[in-house]
Amino acid sequence: MAQTNLLSLLENSPVARKKQHTLSTHQQSRIDNYYWMRDDNRQVQEILTHLKAENDYCEAQLAAISPLKEQIFTELKGRIVKDDNTVPVKDGQYWYHSEVRGDDEYARHYRSTNMQASDKALLLDVNAQAEGFEFYELGDIAVSPNEQLLAYSDDTDGRRIYTVKFKHINDDKQLADVLENTEGEVVWGNDNKTVFYVKKDAQTLLGFQVYRHILGTEQAKDVLVYEEHDRSFYMGLGKSRDESLIIIDLASTQTNDTWVLDANQPLGKFKQLIAREDDHEFDIDKLGDTYYIVSNWQAKNFKLMTATAQTIHNKAQWQTHTEHRENVLLEGVEIFNDYLVLTEREQGQIRFVVVNKDQQRLVLKFEDPCYYAAIAVNPEPNARFARIYYSSLTTPGSLYEVDLSNGAKKLLKQQQVLGDFNSLNYASERMFVTARDGEEVPVSLVYRKDCFKKDGTNPLLQYGYGAYGITIDPSFSGSSLSLLDRGFVYAIAHVRGSEMLGRQWYENGKMQHKQNSFSDFIDVTKALVNQNYVAKDKVFASGGSAGGLLMGAVVNQAPELYLGVGCHVPFLDVLTTMLDESIPLTTNEYDEWGNPNDAEYYNVISNYSPYDNIKAQAYPNILVTTGLHDSQVQYWEPMKWVAKMREYKTDDNILVFKTDMDAGHGGASGRFKSLEEKALEMAFFIALLQS
Repeated sequence: MAQTNLLSLLENSPVARKKQHTLSTHQQSRIDNYYWMRDDNRQVQEILTHLKAENDYCEAQLAAISPLKEQIFTELKGRIVKDDNTVPVKDGQYWYHSEVRGDDEYARHYRSTNMQASDKALLLDVNAQAEGFEFYELGDIAVSPNEQLLAYSDDTDGRRIYTVKFKHINDDKQLADVLENTEGEVVWGNDNKTVFYVKKDAQTLLGFQVYRHILGTEQAKDVLVYEEHDRSFYMGLGKSRDESLIIIDLASTQTNDTWVLDANQPLGKFKQLIAREDDHEFDIDKLGDTYYIVSNWQAKNFKLMTATAQTIHNKAQWQTHTEHRENVLLEGVEIFNDYLVLTEREQGQIRFVVVNKDQQRLVLKFEDPCYYAAIAVNPEPNARFARIYYSSLTTPGSLYEVDLSNGAKKLLKQQQVLGDFNSLNYASERMFVTARDGEEVPVSLVYRKDCFKKDGTNPLLQYGYGAYGITIDPSFSGSSLSLLDRGFVYAIAHVRGSEMLGRQWYENGKMQHKQNSFSDFIDVTKALVNQNYVAKDKVFASGGSAGGLLMGAVVNQAPELYLGVGCHVPFLDVLTTMLDESIPLTTNEYDEWGNPNDAEYYNVISNYSPYDNIKAQAYPNILVTTGLHDSQVQYWEPMKWVAKMREYKTDDNILVFKTDMDAGHGGASGRFKSLEEKALEMAFFIALLQS
């Protein structure tokens, strides 16, 4: 697969220094020659120099495709409406919306006294906040209950460590209060002067403490109101639907815990709602006198239960509202005064069920063969209309207002796609592929009708994720049009590890069953080739984060299937990372991958960990990207993987590695800058077809 027009500098690829480092666990030893590439402080000059060398090599190696990349970037940017705004949403006395203008990378946030926004007042100009920073991400925006103060948080290095600031809304005057090293969430007490936030562990970057801050005081005087000692839990803050409770949400992979405080008594103590119980997953909300609990207690796919202040502490006294069903996953509930809107999933497809006070149920339907839909922002529980977001592989993002009494839908806004886009030119399908063990794996795919022939000639880009129970639903992507219009088929393989087919689908793709995720992805590729959807020598794959792990395992196990692979912020050094509790997120992930301090899981992980399973064989053309400040998958994982891959691979295919020296796990910030990364991958794939 030599690609001569792209490989002019192949012989000059960076060669990393090897320094033997022995890792011993369970009387087994591994030699890691690139262990030295880890630097938690990101200051070791040898490492930075090597990353720069990789960046320079990547740029030089792909110089020939630079015009194509710029052409695609222009296409991507050209489809975006430069002047755009969100639909105003009412919360309290005001209507809130955001706007972007011209070449601005970020939004401006406004509020007004009417939906037409005729008297809009600026709350926050994110462009002004981002000025002078190479990376900027806005975290939370939270208006005080009396609607006079604004709290907002931001991250300026991509590590997802947020600083909270405050301002008066009417006169734009900044308060002196500044809260450092937070998760970014800000929750107001109902006294308008007390706020709660989650503080991070400086080493692991895990949020583990809740602090109370009183405006006008120094952060050093803030009071610790809750600390979580079990570091396998993530921590979040919120408010109940009726805003009567401040809620601490604690979640490990398969256990939840909830603590609450009366929002009218912010100086009080948080109390646990129910006793923590291993393997009990639940989500609790409250409106008026009723608690609503989505729980997996005696219900693998979850059921909806209700309780009162007197019964909430004892789940045996909860009342069942919506029963558990073997083939239906209950994902959540939106609570209104007179209605509940359930989000359910059956055979991989989302649906909404409206339940009124008489327990009459109304199913909201959509027409596309596969799609994504979600409850949008609905701050007012007394509303009789709900906003729902909808998108499919051929339908741009659409915001509907649904009459909860009869299900009638009114389109409020649909994403505008500039250029010659016409949704009728494209078709999508939902199919099922029989995996090697007989399971039926869902696949969502889309193509341009006049480019597609089911004759085995089309190129394929196959995407996958497959972890944490996260389902990658088929939604519209204006970026993908640049591939579809060039004849690509785009497919999402809904491999085990997601919850596409319910909770069991997730459980069959994690821990000791993780290999199923990789096998499913490979089997989907083979099926799309065998069924003549695509050409066997024009297959590309892409994934990021846990999807990057998927890519790493797939290219070890079936490299011959793929012409090119995009591997982004990838989790590749699984065994070493999961043995090191000092690395951010490690302890939270034991229930996802298994704890390799246990010999059983050590062996399971060692059998698939991409870094540990590189061997002397031919690999596809590979583009690897990461961010130096990534807080979720550390930069050294792809850095080590690329170095070892260069050492072992027997082919002359492209292997390039690009590190954004300013970004974190989410990549570049800003609505246009982030398109550069997408354009690079697309140009990489398209150029390989032309080689």
